[in-house]
Amino acid sequence: MPQGASATMTKLEICVETPEGAALAAATGADRIELCAALDLGGLTPGAGLLAAGIGAGCPVHAMVRPRAGGFAVGAADLAAMEGDIAAIRAAGAAGVVIGAARPDGTLDIAALSRLRDAAGPLEVTLHRVIDLCPDPHAAVEAAIDLGLTRILTSGGPGAAPDNVAALAALVRQAAGRIEIMAGGGVTPAAVPDLLAAGVDAIHASCAAPVDTGAPGIGIPRGRSTDPARLAALKAALSKTSEALCA
Repeated sequence: MPQGASATMTKLEICVETPEGAALAAATGADRIELCAALDLGGLTPGAGLLAAGIGAGCPVHAMVRPRAGGFAVGAADLAAMEGDIAAIRAAGAAGVVIGAARPDGTLDIAALSRLRDAAGPLEVTLHRVIDLCPDPHAAVEAAIDLGLTRILTSGGPGAAPDNVAALAALVRQAAGRIEIMAGGGVTPAAVPDLLAAGVDAIHASCAAPVDTGAPGIGIPRGRSTDPARLAALKAALSKTSEALCA
């Protein structure tokens, strides 16, 4: 049986930043939502209203915990803000949180991550793509396992996941079921067969298309909105590939 035969259980996580996107992801059959604000900045912690709307969409919500744009090194004030955000996310009824913290040398900040994991309590905890900046991603996988995290979101290194399939497969082999490996970054329907053959536990994508704000003259940048056609195409590719790998 090929490595990707476990793909029948491969989950689909959709990253959204609007109430409409959350509703669309839920209606299209996403297994969970990564809820963020400001995806153009790499994703920040969603506010209370967006969090409530996302949870109300009826799909498990995993909320980004990132208080500011920029790098992933966190100071004492950042860490306190993140712990406060996690408390609010727990109280709102989310299913999980998405976290990351790094030291100046790019290695994971184990002390900070341990505090954030403890703050999350019973929630699922995803380590985000901070791992793709680590000098030794395999050591980072072992650290995430030791911390008791639920899953790792990774593109397999710098760049897009479809360009790093071999690296993703190596991470899956290393994880050996001890932690979930979720492929994200540049995922398209065409990339799904290779990613599922690599054995990843989940696929992560935004399925977003640019939208015009209608106000370019005052410096408001173009936004991004979850695109129903892109989402449906990704879901169809995931279902078709899963069936083929199980045949």
